[in-house]
Parts: sequence; C-alpha cells; structure tokens
Amino acid sequence: MNRQSIAAALVVMISLALPLTAATESRRSDTYRQLDLFSTVFERVRASYVEEVSDEKLVSAAINGMLSHLDPHSSYMDAKTFREMQVQTRGQFGGLGIEVTMEKGFVKVVSPIDDTPASRAGIQPNDFITHIDGKAVLGLSLSEAVEKMRGKVGSKIRITIRRLGKAPFDVTITRAVIRIRTVRSRLEGNVAYIRITSFNERAASGAKAALEKFKKQLGNKLTGVILDLRNNPGGLLDQSIAVSDIFLSKGEIVSTRGRQANSAQRFNARTGDLANGLPMVVLINGGSASASEIVAGALQDHRRAIILGTKSFGKGSVQTIIPLRQGSAMRLTTARYYTPSGRSIQAKGIQPDIVVEQAKVETIKTAQQRREADLRGALDTKKNEGGAAPKGGDAGKNGGASGTKPQAGKAGATPKPQDYQLSRAIDLLRGLALYKSRAVN
Repeated sequence: MNRQSIAAALVVMISLALPLTAATESRRSDTYRQLDLFSTVFERVRASYVEEVSDEKLVSAAINGMLSHLDPHSSYMDAKTFREMQVQTRGQFGGLGIEVTMEKGFVKVVSPIDDTPASRAGIQPNDFITHIDGKAVLGLSLSEAVEKMRGKVGSKIRITIRRLGKAPFDVTITRAVIRIRTVRSRLEGNVAYIRITSFNERAASGAKAALEKFKKQLGNKLTGVILDLRNNPGGLLDQSIAVSDIFLSKGEIVSTRGRQANSAQRFNARTGDLANGLPMVVLINGGSASASEIVAGALQDHRRAIILGTKSFGKGSVQTIIPLRQGSAMRLTTARYYTPSGRSIQAKGIQPDIVVEQAKVETIKTAQQRREADLRGALDTKKNEGGAAPKGGDAGKNGGASGTKPQAGKAGATPKPQDYQLSRAIDLLRGLALYKSRAVN
C-alpha cells in the first residue's frame, strides 16, 4: 500500500460522505490537504523509522490517537480488547477489578469493584495510577494501560498510586478472574438493603428479585428501601433505565441528546412501582458514575428517593460501541444524557439531598450522673403496677440506675466495621416510618 493509494481511498470515502455544496466544497478541500499530510507522515514513518513497523500497527495507532484525543471515554478496541469488553458486560472477566478512566495522562480510578483484588488491596476512587511494574503510564493510551494491567490469573502486578494528601506508594496485587456479583441484598431490621455494584446485564433482574423476596418475607412490615450505588462505576444504559423503572410508575427516566437534533431520545417509566411507594434512600459517593448517576438523578428529580452521601463522579456522556472490521470496534461518545428535569450531569455530578461524609463514630465516655431513681426515698413506680420495689438504688453501690454491668465482648471477636453513611440512611428511613405510623394513628 503506497501513499497515493492511501490518499485516494480516503478521498473517495470523504467524497461519498459529503454533499456537493459550496460550503462543503471548501471543507472538502481542507480535508484533502489534511489527509495528504497524514499520508505523507504515514509513508515517511514506513520508509524511515529506525525499525520496521507494520501498516496495521501504524493505522491502529493513528485511529486510537484520533479517538483518545476527543475525550477520556472514546477509544479504539482491537479484536482482543473488544472480546474482553463483551465478557465484562456479562459479569465475568480477568484483571484487578477496577473501573478506570484517563486524566492528565494518568490512569484515574473511578471505582474499585467489590470483592476483587483491587478492592481488597485498598484501592480507592480518585486514586491515580502513575506506574505499572515500575514503568510510567504517562504516554500510554487508556487501552494500552488497561492491557498492561491485565495478565495471567495468579500473576502479580505492582502499581504506583498517587493519592491526595499522601506521598506516592506502591501496591502489589495478584490478578484474578473477576466475577462480578452484581446485586447484594439483606434486611436491616425491616429495611430492604440492595447494593448494585455495576450495571451489567444482570443488574435489573437481580435488584427486582431481591425486592420481591423481601416483600414476600416481610409483607406490610417492610418499612423502606436503601439502594446503595456507592463506588458503582456504571455500565449499560438499558440496565440503569430498567432499575429506575422498578421504583417509578410514570414519567421520564433519562433523555439523551446527540449532535443532530433528530437524534434525541427519551426513556419513560412504565406503570407500576414495585416498592409500592415505600420511603427510599439512594446512597452515592465520588465513585458513583454514569449509569449510577442516571438512576440517582431520575429518582431525585421525581422526588421518589432521598439521595444521601457525597457528590457523584460526573460522567454524563453516552458511548456507542461501533463494530469495525476484523473483530475490532470503536467506543465513541455520541450523546450527553440529561435527568428528567433537564440537568446535565457532565463534570457536575449528582449533588445529594443530604450530604454525609463517610466517618468513624466513637462513643464518648461521660462521668456517671445521678438520676431520680438513685435518690434515697424516691417514689417507686412499680408499686402502682403491682411490682416489687427494686433493691439498692444507690448509684455509688451498683454503678448505675439499672444495677447491671456492661457485658464484655467475646474474646478474640473482630468488631464489624461501621458504615456511617448506611447507618444514617437506616435511621432516616426508620424515622420516616415512625412519623408515618404516628400520623396514621
């Protein structure tokens, strides 16, 4: 393939794509000049580069460079990468277990995936990966960096992390097959807790099944729903729509608007709220991105749920996967999405209704205070109830009004880590349920 044939082929493609008008004639002439420049550089590299490079590698690099310079999410995928991406959306793939993007030339962690090597190693949202096995990431494309992080299951990789407020440090992680358990659920008292870790093909069906199970188990005793989308990096648009539809009975869920006016799409909820209007809290944080923000934005705009946590990631663009020749594909940003009220989340994120930072709570010990029951001769309410009078009311003797000693924890028991944001969400729903029951009575 020589320079003339490359230029001729590209010119024919452009000629077919552009209508013959005066305005486009000028643009086409400029396009010809740019393509001629490209073919000149292409031919010079083929002929003079210090080592022989295949045409396939040069063209692939040119395409990837063109796409990666558009925005952090557009990219070229060779056949291998495209196959791995398809596997990932089905819920199982190999690697470290992190969702990443590219920012300022470095790989930025959007979110670690639950129960993966990266999550267990302590990788956090907004961490920057600057080196992989001692080699700088700067200069690599996102797909090249991801390819280097993947490898044989059981093999180790050393990545250098830069985290705000800390000196750079290394983390060694053992690669594993990543099996995403998309939906995790449990009961917190009478509150249904549903966590979605990513929006793959099983997200909506898993969330629906969990909610149905809790409704069957508790019936009318179910007092609320917590939907946990923290550190959920997103995924499939149709799954975010389906999850939103579980809790909405009408109205728009999301709209997408592209470059052309006629490319706008609107997605609406179908009749029927599976949660029957129960009070609802959605948990988000800086690792909640894309599809997670669609769900949070829709439920917030319809006043269907209280959004609690910290501001989300702010990815408000839609990527379309376009298959190409020989099994390759391109991921191209084709639209922005908007919440039902018309908000664009791009680079802004979802602002919670109640901002709650993750925190550790400590119990503050206070000096023992005397109470009415501790006073000598205090009236005994149990006499009016037919009960016996308590023995020993002196706080100085029995250590308190109840006369009981706090029980020590079991030896060797590991305390369950506290989730402050989740605790606040549970308290909020219990308070709403209590208020509602008193209002009815």
